[in-house]
Amino acid sequence: MNFFICIFFFSLKTEMKNNSKIMENQSMVTEFILLGLSPTPDAEKFVFFVFLLLYLATLVGNLAVILTITNTPSLLGSPMYFFLSFLSFFDACLSSAVTPIVIGDSIHVKITISFKGCMTQLFAVHFFGASELLVLTFMAFDRYVAICKPLHYVTIMNKKLCFLLVSVAWVGGLLHSLIQILFIAPLPFCGPNVIDHFICDLYPLLKLACTDTHTMRYVGLVVITNSGLICLISFLLLLMSYGVILHSLRKYNAESRHKALSTCGSHITVVVLFFVPCIFEYARPPTTFSFDKTVEVIYTILIPMLNPIIYTFRNTEVKSAMRKMHDFSFHKFK
Repeated sequence: MNFFICIFFFSLKTEMKNNSKIMENQSMVTEFILLGLSPTPDAEKFVFFVFLLLYLATLVGNLAVILTITNTPSLLGSPMYFFLSFLSFFDACLSSAVTPIVIGDSIHVKITISFKGCMTQLFAVHFFGASELLVLTFMAFDRYVAICKPLHYVTIMNKKLCFLLVSVAWVGGLLHSLIQILFIAPLPFCGPNVIDHFICDLYPLLKLACTDTHTMRYVGLVVITNSGLICLISFLLLLMSYGVILHSLRKYNAESRHKALSTCGSHITVVVLFFVPCIFEYARPPTTFSFDKTVEVIYTILIPMLNPIIYTFRNTEVKSAMRKMHDFSFHKFK
């Protein structure tokens, strides 16, 4: 799908250059003004403290998961926990691309971001978000093989395949974000430059672009295809895969069924929390709504903080490994 989007980009590039020539005599935007989460100073103080706590919790939680898995050979050798360590890494990076800026902006009266800074943030958010989407998909595939093809699990989910899938997540995230930038960055922004948001995102930027309706329609279609449609299709495929998994669990005994449901339940919860805001944000016509900020907060700040809690709350293996690592560290530095 991304291949066809790339072909379409080159066919649209000439038309976008013509639009840029039309706007070349006008002053181009070099920075954007972000309105932030709230216009009131008192609310911004609240934002500073709350989001600082959320960010610290995100870093501590995800770092704890990464260190626990990488320092526990039995967990690191399991494909599920191998993918979970990368999920925690992408969660921490996704939050770091947004939350520190929100915290810093909350103590400033006027929030500005340069054009390059805006494009960098847009790239980072979509890179880590798309990579996380792919990792969640591969984790579902791992559970499918473990439950539906248990005798072939070790053969199929070998180290070579796991490293290959993680590499695909990195490359897929890079390709996705590059396509977004290739379509957004060449658009002419001649003013106004006020973004009613706390970060640079696709639809608020498209709203400010000085281009004709025909070009905007095509760019919006690419955004929907490259973001919303991919989220929607991936989500439906994941739901179908878990439907197959739940159907296969009928032949297991009660104890095995409970263990499998415990693992799958955590993953399904994370999948729903991640994909529903993603679909809501991008699988729609290119327009903005007043509650987009709330959805973006859930997608980029709350979910990365909640994922470590969801995966460790009912996971006895991770909790046991965390206790052992804590006890080891305590006795070592005592």
